[in-house]
This record gives sequence, structure tokens and C-alpha cells, in this order.
Amino acid sequence: MHSLVMPMLSLMSLTAFVWVWMYITRIGYMQKNHIDPQAVFSRVRLLQVLPDEIQAPANNLNNLLELPVIFYGLCLLNLIQQTTSDSLLNLAWLYVVLRVIHSLIQCSYNKVIHRFTVYFLSSIVLWLMLAISIQQALSSSS
Repeated sequence: MHSLVMPMLSLMSLTAFVWVWMYITRIGYMQKNHIDPQAVFSRVRLLQVLPDEIQAPANNLNNLLELPVIFYGLCLLNLIQQTTSDSLLNLAWLYVVLRVIHSLIQCSYNKVIHRFTVYFLSSIVLWLMLAISIQQALSSSS
């Protein structure tokens, strides 16, 4: 198995875990508070009905479907070109670890400055991965 496959599968697994966490949290809250799902979706936006701590996993799921798309693209590009370096692999794992930490913060105590710091660091890692991928693509094409 290629080395970038495991970081990709790990981030995909995190996304699946947050998806399950979101539904368990939402459904449990709605059942406990006798909220009719049909009424929520037909009359009131879900965000207006659910408190922030119940909505946090859904917000995190959205985050996991934004910049990580670039992560997946970079990993696939490097898999296709067979240009994975140790630095790229290490950055890929660091990105996954930072996204796990980000998810844990957002889905639990959700302190914005902590969440933003980890998000910012993970974004820097992603842009470094992009720079390395560009450099590798340019050097392999010459």
C-alpha cells in the first residue's frame, strides 16, 4: 500500500466519525426535547433550534469537506505521479493529526482561539504540501 493512502484513509475515517457523532448528538437532542424533524425543516432553520454545542459536529463536518479536498487532491496527485517524499508524507500525517485536534476542539469545548490556531497551523501544513507537490511536479517534468 502506498504511503499516502493511510493518511487519506485516516482523514476519511475522522470525517465518518464526525458524521456519526453529528447524528447521534442531533437525534438525541431532538428526541429528548421532543422536536419534530419535519417542523424544524419546514418552518424554522435547524440552526435556530439547535444550541451551538449540538450544532458543532455539523459545523465540523462542513469544515472536513472544505480544505481537506485539497489534501485529498494532493495525495492523489502524488500517488499518480509516484513522487511522494518523506517530507510530504510527514506533512500529510501532521495535517491529519491537526485536523483530529481541530475536530476534538470544535466538537467539545469549542474555544475559538484554540480551534483557529489549530486550523491555521493545519492550513500552513496544507500549503507546504502544495508547494512540495508543485516543486516535485516541476522537477519531474524537466
